[in-house]
Amino acid sequence: MSHFSQIVLGFVAIMALVTMVIAQGWTDAHATFYGDPKGRDTEKGACGYNTITEGYGLATTALSEALFNNGSTCGACYEIQCVNSKWCKPGAGSIKVTATNLCPPSTGPSAWCNLPLQHFDLTQPMFLTIAVYQAGIVPVQYRRIPCVKQGGVQFFMGGNPNFLLVLVYNVGGAGDVTNMKIKGGSNVWVQMSRNWGMNWQSSAEWLGQALSFQVTISDGKSLEFDGVVPSNWQFGKSYQGNSNF
Repeated sequence: MSHFSQIVLGFVAIMALVTMVIAQGWTDAHATFYGDPKGRDTEKGACGYNTITEGYGLATTALSEALFNNGSTCGACYEIQCVNSKWCKPGAGSIKVTATNLCPPSTGPSAWCNLPLQHFDLTQPMFLTIAVYQAGIVPVQYRRIPCVKQGGVQFFMGGNPNFLLVLVYNVGGAGDVTNMKIKGGSNVWVQMSRNWGMNWQSSAEWLGQALSFQVTISDGKSLEFDGVVPSNWQFGKSYQGNSNF
């Protein structure tokens, strides 16, 4: 065998290895769609986000039970591509979406969102980017990707004077929040607990205090948002931090 042939074979072997490593980054699943072509029926979901007014738009997906993980995966971002189906749009490439909802379990032959299946219920515009409408359901491959968000992390203040419920959203990086702490006038960090989706609660009284939050995402990174909520804050309003992951 000539030296040139050896080089060629070595290059082929390296490319095969690279291809295999890249392929290992993808996981098999299926995808369907919900809503209409303009994205209606996507405004509110099991994560607590209002996807239209809170900036998530139409590039969103509901997750099956296995992926949703009781809401802990809310805010995570995925890259999805249609594969191995005549219904895939040729040359469509992939889409990038944020998890904002739960695809609830059901019964019968269309129970795609039941455990242990990994499934994405996309907005119709996202589904139609990679597959044709007539398909209804297509095989896909997916992988987690970093979330890229515009502006700072945001905090929506809910609850009542005796019970604070904070929705954290527009989170970059890993996207899904695993821990939150709050600090008021006492300057002591107080642990919050997840209520549902990306809503975090505290039963202490916080009215009249400027508030800070410590947010930790699933890759272990943390940021502190000092004084992000002014002392005259109000329920029903959002406050934006000056940084993001």
